[in-house]
Amino acid sequence: MPLLSASDSTLVLIDFQARLMPAIHEGPALVAHAQRLVAAAGLLGVPVVMTEQNPAGLGGTVPELAGAGPVIAKTSFDACAEGAFLEALAGDGQIVLCGCEAHVCLGQTALTLLAHRRRVAVVQDASGSRRQESKDAAMARLARHGAEIVTTEMVIFEWLRDAGHPSFREALKLVK
Repeated sequence: MPLLSASDSTLVLIDFQARLMPAIHEGPALVAHAQRLVAAAGLLGVPVVMTEQNPAGLGGTVPELAGAGPVIAKTSFDACAEGAFLEALAGDGQIVLCGCEAHVCLGQTALTLLAHRRRVAVVQDASGSRRQESKDAAMARLARHGAEIVTTEMVIFEWLRDAGHPSFREALKLVK
């Protein structure tokens, strides 16, 4: 996969839900990284798509991320099973994925996108599971299948590309 491009990316937030996040290892840090990604996407015109797994049972998206983009409710662990999700990702651009749980919903979604020859980057420091070993296994598996494993800062600086970018100073505040 070439460098990420703001003009060719969609940021996808998987299941950052209020009832789920307290059980996720380092949940507050993941939410903070996702907020940075959402802010950078807003600065750079990157579309954002969100999912909620069984919102009747797990509640809605955490308040810190609510409203960042359209929300697709799902019961399937793989978001690609929802037609609305695939419609939101129309085209062949890069998919920047983050969320929960890395070894279940995020993992299954990423693997299906990869099977459909989509370019997928998984933001490691904005993705999590209840147990660290589950996240670690998911990241290793996704990398073996062709996903790029990246960090929040990598995404932001690749989207910017140049310190001369008009949004550079604002974006820099997100990582400091």
